[in-house]
Amino acid sequence: MGVRLQRLREERKLTQAALARMLGMSPSYLNQIERNQRPLTVAILLRIGAVLGVDPQMFSEHDSAALVSDLRDAFSELPQADASLAELKMLVQNMPGVARAVLLMQRRYQMAAERAGALESQFDDGNRGLSPIPPSIDEEVRDYLNRRQNHIDELDRAAENLAGSVAESVDKNAADNVADNSAAALRRRLESVHGVTVTASAEVQLPLARHRYDPRRKLLLLAASMTEGQQAFQMAAQLGLMEQAAMIEALVQAAALSSDAARAGARLALSNYFAGAVLLPYRRFLHAAETCGYDIELLSQQFGVGFEAVCHRLSTMQRPGHAGLPVFFMRVDRAGNVSKRQSAAAFHFSRAGGTCPLWVVYEAFSHPGQVLRQVASMPDGSTHLWIARQVSTGPAAFMAPRKSFAIALGCDISQAHRMVYAKGLDLGDPGVATPIGNGCKVCERAACAQRAFPSILQGAKAGA
Repeated sequence: MGVRLQRLREERKLTQAALARMLGMSPSYLNQIERNQRPLTVAILLRIGAVLGVDPQMFSEHDSAALVSDLRDAFSELPQADASLAELKMLVQNMPGVARAVLLMQRRYQMAAERAGALESQFDDGNRGLSPIPPSIDEEVRDYLNRRQNHIDELDRAAENLAGSVAESVDKNAADNVADNSAAALRRRLESVHGVTVTASAEVQLPLARHRYDPRRKLLLLAASMTEGQQAFQMAAQLGLMEQAAMIEALVQAAALSSDAARAGARLALSNYFAGAVLLPYRRFLHAAETCGYDIELLSQQFGVGFEAVCHRLSTMQRPGHAGLPVFFMRVDRAGNVSKRQSAAAFHFSRAGGTCPLWVVYEAFSHPGQVLRQVASMPDGSTHLWIARQVSTGPAAFMAPRKSFAIALGCDISQAHRMVYAKGLDLGDPGVATPIGNGCKVCERAACAQRAFPSILQGAKAGA
């Protein structure tokens, strides 16, 4: 943490003596902090935040854990690179900028390799009309959100203000359902403030599309098969693009993304973030979650949104000074493809190794509609409480295509008592935990009966 403070001081063009004077400490004490010989206490962190106008969360270990995990994935693809976990942690702790530069070079190498493979396949099959495989933008946008701990405070507060305005305009005598009221109020705001007509149309078909906006005609078409809660989400996202366009654009530019496609993906992600924060306003939602012990199904019923939407929102509740339970959230399909990965704490599944078949999320596909739970331990000794449930999206018509996913939500075992799902579990008994891993490629559990192929890490150690 000392290196981060030193970098912050240098960015502000302050000497050690000047910053020490501002913080009310001796220059020698500050020097020891910057050299990691003294800890950054909570009191000093709060003083730094007040004096330098920064969020103390920048000194949290969340970003460090993510960097270590990503570096480990990168080095696992180069078995000859003999870098231990301790060395990677040291690199991240003392030179985070260098660590990010290594990851950037590794990702550029991956993109070049994908393009080379695509070009090779074109020459092999003679089909010269194919374009090279475009690089994925999902990971880049996801990395940006994870750097912000999945909490965009300025956007969240703007959404909370809009939610308050919408709540005041709701006709209390209309429908008792929260989603019905929210959808009606958002529809009225679009029409009265922006002149946008909202229509449910069969032209928009799930699961291919959820909405279509025509700016020339000021017409927002929503899929007729969506629920009121889903329609409210799409209307809130459209309001975000209209009323918070300047803020969203400023956030996108500050993210320093690599391409127009990544910037477009970030705008979509931020508008969706805004929509979730409108339907699940921060303070009211956090109070409800704490009151019911983070019971996902109760929260889903109370706020008129789906199981996945509640889990996704819980992974963003990290407002400084008023944070919720730090959770991890993932969405996978039956083939193991991870389409969402959000973490408000220091937990990160591997990108290179896939996921673990012993993880309870895959069991959820065999128990549709049920919430399953699992106490699971990782190879590094950390233990977590996970819950998982299968969800489906799309039209309910006969033979109509539907998407099926499994949602997983977890937290560190030290925080598990705050969740209703911990009832009846002996959280202190290590024998209760199921040993899982980061995926076979980078998992160190040599004796695992479910192993699909040898670990790269074990091979590297044997070669050494």
